[in-house]
Amino acid sequence: MEVILLMAMTLDGKIARDSRQLVDWTGKADKQYFVRVTREAGVVIMGSKTFDTIGKPLPGRKNIIMTRNKDRKSQMENLVFTDQSAGQIISKLEEEGFEKVTLIGGAIVNSLFAKEKLITQIHVTMVPVLYGRGLSLFKDSLDVNLELMENREIDKGHLLLIYRVLK
Repeated sequence: MEVILLMAMTLDGKIARDSRQLVDWTGKADKQYFVRVTREAGVVIMGSKTFDTIGKPLPGRKNIIMTRNKDRKSQMENLVFTDQSAGQIISKLEEEGFEKVTLIGGAIVNSLFAKEKLITQIHVTMVPVLYGRGLSLFKDSLDVNLELMENREIDKGHLLLIYRVLK
C-alpha cells in the first residue's frame, strides 16, 4: 500500500499556527495538487481536529477520521469515524481494494503512521511564509530517513518536494 503524507509547510516547518487554522495560506497551485493527488488515491485519512477544521467530508474521496470519541458516527458512505490503529486502517483499506491512500494530518495522526512505519512517501509544499510558532509536521520524536524523488516550483516561491521514505 502506498501511503502518501501530503502537507503544506511554512519555511520554518509549521503546518499551521494552531489546530483551528484553515488551510487558506498555501496557494492555488498547492490546492490543485492536493485535490489531484487525493482524488487519484481515493482515500484521505485525517484526525478529528483536521476534519473539524475542514468542516465536511472532501467530495469524491473516502474520508477516514481517526478519533478516540466513540460517539462520533456517520451515515454518509464516504465518511468513516474510527478508533482503529493506523495499521488496522491500512489493512481494512487493502481488503477494500485500495492501493494508495493520502494522509492529510494533523501532527498526531502523522506521528501514528510514522511510528508504525506505514508512510511510503512524503509530499510537502514549502510555502514562503514564516510563523515562528505553530504545529510541526509530527508531534513525536522520530528517526526517519528520506530520499528526494522530485522537486519543482509549482508557484512563485512555492516548492513541491517529494520524498521516498527509506525502510
